[in-house]
Amino acid sequence: MIKKILIGLVVVIAIILIVAAMRPAEFQVQRSATLSASPAALFEQVNDHHKFVVWNPFMKLDPNVKNTFSGPDSGVGAVCSWDGNNDIGAGSCTITESKPGELVRCRMDWKRPMEGVATVDFTFKPVGDKTVVTWAMYGKNGYMGKLVSLFMNCDKMCGPQFEQGLASLGQVASATAVASPK
Repeated sequence: MIKKILIGLVVVIAIILIVAAMRPAEFQVQRSATLSASPAALFEQVNDHHKFVVWNPFMKLDPNVKNTFSGPDSGVGAVCSWDGNNDIGAGSCTITESKPGELVRCRMDWKRPMEGVATVDFTFKPVGDKTVVTWAMYGKNGYMGKLVSLFMNCDKMCGPQFEQGLASLGQVASATAVASPK
């Protein structure tokens, strides 16, 4: 009887490992929001890590997170490294491309709880007196990432955080625009 249970267990584990190997390597999470602020005002909030950490919902998961900034204050080469609790782990975000009012692209490097790399894009499209902001994260999963994706859905984990962050971005950018008259 125990032999049959062990054989069954080995078969189940083998099936899980094979299914994981066949999963797509690419992943993407994307959310958009129409915000009442100009592309320039929104870009300014995203292109500067010191401002980004104020409205970034992931940073709110650990009020004691330690952020370290290096490189220029904003734009290409600006880096924010963080070290926090188990909810946010540790890693860094480096701005790799910056087009005023259009795009901020970052390289995300996670060290903990699991190592990984992804690209994050913020794009800004004017629509009348508002702006459609898209927050997208994409990259490739290695085998371990594919295996984890069988049990954890990146879109369901990050998507609501992106939505919350975009709403906070809109509030901060609107308040900043009101506070600094033209």
